[in-house]
Amino acid sequence: MARNEQLDLILDCVRNGQSGMALHLMENFFYTFAFPKEQEQFLRIKEDYRLMVDYWQRGFEDPQRETVHQQLLQRLFALVQGMVVSYSIRNSSFVLNVYKRARAVRRDWSLTSLKRDLESFVSEQALLELQPEHTRGEAQRQLYETHQEMLRDLFDYIWTSRTWSEHLGDAFIDILLAPTVDSISQRLVVSAITLSLLNAFDFHKLRVLTEVYRQTNDLHVRQRALVGWALGLDSRELTVYPELETMLRQLLSDDDCRRELKELQMQLVYCLKADEDSQRIQEEMIPELIKNNGQFKVTRNGIEEIEEDALEDILHPEASEQRMEQLEATMRKMIDMQRAGSDIYFGGFAKMKRFPFFNDVCNWLMPFYQQHPALQQTLGDERRRRILMNLLMRCPFCDSDAYSFALGFIQTMDHMPANVLRMLDRGELSLVGEMQEEGMEESPYIRRRYLQDLYRFYRLFPSRSVFDNPFDTTNERPRLFFFAQPLLRHTPLVDDCVEVAAFLTKQKLYKAAALVLENCTEEQRDERYYMAYATVAQHTMPALAANEVVTDCYRQVLSRQPRHEKALRGLARALFVKRDYQGALDTYDQLLLSNPDHQNFLLNKAVCLSNLERYEEALKILYKMDYEEPDNMNVKRVLAWTLVGDGKLEQAGKVYTQILETSQPEGDDLLNYGLCQWLAGDIVGAVGLFKQYAVSCGDKGFDAEAEFRHEEAALLRRHGISDVEIRLMVDAINVI
Repeated sequence: MARNEQLDLILDCVRNGQSGMALHLMENFFYTFAFPKEQEQFLRIKEDYRLMVDYWQRGFEDPQRETVHQQLLQRLFALVQGMVVSYSIRNSSFVLNVYKRARAVRRDWSLTSLKRDLESFVSEQALLELQPEHTRGEAQRQLYETHQEMLRDLFDYIWTSRTWSEHLGDAFIDILLAPTVDSISQRLVVSAITLSLLNAFDFHKLRVLTEVYRQTNDLHVRQRALVGWALGLDSRELTVYPELETMLRQLLSDDDCRRELKELQMQLVYCLKADEDSQRIQEEMIPELIKNNGQFKVTRNGIEEIEEDALEDILHPEASEQRMEQLEATMRKMIDMQRAGSDIYFGGFAKMKRFPFFNDVCNWLMPFYQQHPALQQTLGDERRRRILMNLLMRCPFCDSDAYSFALGFIQTMDHMPANVLRMLDRGELSLVGEMQEEGMEESPYIRRRYLQDLYRFYRLFPSRSVFDNPFDTTNERPRLFFFAQPLLRHTPLVDDCVEVAAFLTKQKLYKAAALVLENCTEEQRDERYYMAYATVAQHTMPALAANEVVTDCYRQVLSRQPRHEKALRGLARALFVKRDYQGALDTYDQLLLSNPDHQNFLLNKAVCLSNLERYEEALKILYKMDYEEPDNMNVKRVLAWTLVGDGKLEQAGKVYTQILETSQPEGDDLLNYGLCQWLAGDIVGAVGLFKQYAVSCGDKGFDAEAEFRHEEAALLRRHGISDVEIRLMVDAINVI
């Protein structure tokens, strides 16, 4: 959406309550841009502001001054947001054409006329049943064509509209709750309001969506309204519209509303993973299906294996069973992904949005119905319609994909063998990938399909840049993470913030999780909060600062649950990073009280002991572990380095030789073995190992000076290595 920096600055002033500055900036704006109608409204607002200031300066007491100023801010905000919309219309040929066309095709956009037309469609549908069968088809076709054109015009009229008045909002609430208006029309209107609201905040459009959500009995309309107002929330507008807080408290007093919002937040995150899921399907699952291509055939009884030759049966009797198991396992993976919330169809249907049908914005969000004129023009006879609907009833596509599938299938139907068409008509043949789920008409599933429609629109619509994309995660506070809205901080929804933040950390959305955790009050900061915040800090803060925060978080958890194993493990790691080896050792001792044979805890304890120069205690643990697990290279690495520290260089050299002979050496193996050789007096061998280590470091390089003078300075001093020897070694590595 085209933005103007001056208008954005004026909006910020209004949000901050700086009405005088906003008026001053607007006056300057009108010197540059011509907005005649808006300028008239501006002059009226400016005069009202002048009168308010004049009364105040004269010392008159006005008990309504706060109310008057708040109303003035709201009038000013609505005016500026209307100008934002007008500016975007002027600066986009696509939006300008849509705006003009919607207002040219219908002169009477009064709500009375609009409601009458919507209700007439319902009554005319009913009257069609009374017509003779031979005339009904043509009459129905004309009725739906006229109605679809009206819906397209209405949709475009709404999403290009400026800010609404309270009266206009009430009229739309009446339409969207009227039992005499059909559900498909109501759903589409809700989507149009959502697009408009996301482009430019409008309190009365938001109010329409919240009231429809609260009052409608239509589950589909309710879920679209929920998505609209949840994504449309904007905490920046709370100063201008303090009513937002009251509105939200009323909504969130309902347990079902809070549950649905939590589900919605998680479903929005799954939408973001559509590309990742598509890649996984393409790289892991499709090749598996292709590999088995030709081994199976589709029959009226489902998938059956093609009979193989007798020789194959003799040589590989288990092969056919394995292929079937692999095919079934691959299909189960896809089904499990879908049930977990993944958008498994995005990648496939993304390539099927080039039909002329998708040139109209409204068709991207149009509920699927078989009477849509675009389908009627190509479907033809009743048999074709029946085959298509039989297939669609068993495939859990979102509406956008259902239209893509229908339009594509219609084009290929005439080229299908007659026997395949007969089997499809009788329902004897299923499509590979049919995954009908239970609860397809329940709220979570309805909402998921609608979110997939929205995601496809914002990702694939050719002119998508003129819309503010709620799925854009590059913003400082992305819309889709609505749980991070500060507006929710003082509402009952804050009780769910920790759970949502924990979910976001599992999805590796650490910045979003941090924003959500900011909403938690002191009362919500339990052990779950601190565990989530520790994870977030590790991924969003500089290392040193993060380690301090992490340490504090784990200690907060342990003050509440002293035996919390995950917190103990995290604290031990954090203390080790801080080089508080004694603290880390004490923590590992606590862990070993309940897990005395835990190999990782024992090994880490040995590392702590080694760093504390308590080599004898460390070696006692390590010798035992090496005896019990002779092939564990990590144990051998710690053992070798501990032997170096203890001055047992010959023994250490033998262990390093084992490591280098039996496994792919890690970078530190070469460095540590080099130090061992140096301390043992084999200078040539040490130089060779250090040079190998330098090569293994690649682009990051090996800073030998820092390594020997800082990291290993104490070790080298203990073994009598002088500064001159360190200098000679550095030169040998880098120069000689």
